[in-house]
Amino acid sequence: MYNTLYGAIKVQLIVIYSLFMRETITRYGRENIGFLWLLGEPLLFTSGIAIAWSVAGAAHGHAIGVVEFAITGYSSVLLWRNCINRATNGLQQNLDLLVHRRISEFDVIVARSLLEIVGATMSFTLLSVFLSMLSILKLPLDLGEVMFGWILLAWTSITLALMLGAVSEMSEMIEKIIHVTTYLLFPLSGAVFMVDWLTPSFAKVVLFIPMVNELEMIREGWYGVDAVKACYDVQYVLDFNIITTLLGLVLIRKIAGKVERK
Repeated sequence: MYNTLYGAIKVQLIVIYSLFMRETITRYGRENIGFLWLLGEPLLFTSGIAIAWSVAGAAHGHAIGVVEFAITGYSSVLLWRNCINRATNGLQQNLDLLVHRRISEFDVIVARSLLEIVGATMSFTLLSVFLSMLSILKLPLDLGEVMFGWILLAWTSITLALMLGAVSEMSEMIEKIIHVTTYLLFPLSGAVFMVDWLTPSFAKVVLFIPMVNELEMIREGWYGVDAVKACYDVQYVLDFNIITTLLGLVLIRKIAGKVERK
């Protein structure tokens, strides 16, 4: 039993790794500047946001660094939004691969999501280190808390990708709704605010969004508890991720072998 289970897991990991490498080469190996865009996109966005906030005087209504705030906010959006968007059309783009017995819908979505997680993590890390070397930002006070929040955010992103990737195959209308919803979630995901800045009633509402809790944790680790008052519920995030993971697996099982070209 152990050998059978071990063998199945080994094959699963090999398949996901192979799909991951294929997706990497397809997306970056033959397109313009390739991997450099992973750093260039957030650098341009973050620079623009930091300059705009500074000019508008928004930088110091609160005693926190604008650049750090922009980097943590945009990097988190880059992670969950790209995972979801890549999943909603990922099966259609890899439909020909699903004829192989060893490749499943689960493998395709997980491989694409892992590429987004790796890309977002690379850009977040490299950009932070690069700007810290230029003395433009300060590195996190509690790296462990930042990493824990980021891991939870990555888990949320991949479970939402599984769930919404499966649901999007059931209807073209659902796929369109998902794309619109990701845009609407941007201002509500905590990227441009701290929960403590909100009214108590609105704060209770946005804390139902798991990404808000995870970003609050990341920023608390970055700035320190003396600089910001973070609001988050780790148990809620864990419960949410476990439930959406199970739901995602159930939905993937439901569409297994039934995906058709739209």
